[in-house]
Amino acid sequence: MSNSFITSLEKHTEADWLAAVDSLAADIHEVDRTATQVWFRFYPLDLVRYLRSAENIDEAKRSIAMQGDFGLEDRIDTSHSFLYGHRFWPNVKAAIDTRAASDTPAADLITEIRSIARAAAEAAKTKEPLTLGIVAAGLMTLMQVGPEAFKAAAGVASKPSGILAKSPDDIVRVRKEDDSQGIFGFLKTVDKKFSVTHNEYTSRDRFTILNDQEIAAASALDRSQDWQSKDKRCWEGPVPVECTSASCGTCWVGILGGAEKLNEPSVRERKQMKVFGYNQPEEPKPFLRLACQSRTTGNVTLVIPPWNAVFGKKIRGNVEDVELEPVTTSAKKLRETVASATKSE
Repeated sequence: MSNSFITSLEKHTEADWLAAVDSLAADIHEVDRTATQVWFRFYPLDLVRYLRSAENIDEAKRSIAMQGDFGLEDRIDTSHSFLYGHRFWPNVKAAIDTRAASDTPAADLITEIRSIARAAAEAAKTKEPLTLGIVAAGLMTLMQVGPEAFKAAAGVASKPSGILAKSPDDIVRVRKEDDSQGIFGFLKTVDKKFSVTHNEYTSRDRFTILNDQEIAAASALDRSQDWQSKDKRCWEGPVPVECTSASCGTCWVGILGGAEKLNEPSVRERKQMKVFGYNQPEEPKPFLRLACQSRTTGNVTLVIPPWNAVFGKKIRGNVEDVELEPVTTSAKKLRETVASATKSE
């Protein structure tokens, strides 16, 4: 099934979509401003189109060392659950379904997103800044899965809970707060401990991190759940990790809150992020990071993508010929390090 609306949207490149989201960013409520940018990096249109054009999709995935579960087909209603606007998904999907059923060519992306967001906000009895981000993600989902699959999705949303049950302004505030260090926290001799939250729906999905400790190292010490049963890439802790030396790209994460508390990316991290194809922004404290290279001085809220790959040169074409440095710390070595640290506690 196709019509003038779908056909006109399909003409836009990933760069067009990112430019539209950038232009809309100031009007998206702060609670979803960065989350929307992160979502678009987790589900890149360029990569989808590359895989679709391949004669053998499994071989294409192997050629870019893809691991995990890539794609939106089985998560039309869930991929954006880390957005505050996800709670309005039933109204957003209904508004997109209505527009997709028309045979009128799309206006420019910004106009379409605004128009649908306005209709969804009115139906949900909320404000447009809270629906802009989820509408952008919804339209991109439509592009990637096709109108038939999109229409067939149930259009249900997860019930807000945990931090996400709070108001938008309160969520923004909580993401900026740090754990209390007690009455002697001002002393340099105090070993400061903070928290990394990786699922805002529950207070359970967070782990302790020491001041200036790398996120991947802190994650590896979290034995609270059987993480590998949830994601085969998780050898230790909730953050998938393989090398800890920025050589594999397995531990990339989106930073929803606390990016300003992380160290700036090194030259190596920036280069490797291009190699992997993850489209890390050039800003000093970007919202896309490698957990094995990110050290924090406060609380951080992040979201973990369900896949990883190395597709910068093949698909982005933004990387010169580079020879990846060998993995200096294997997953096995990491587990040995974690076991030693746990034993010494």
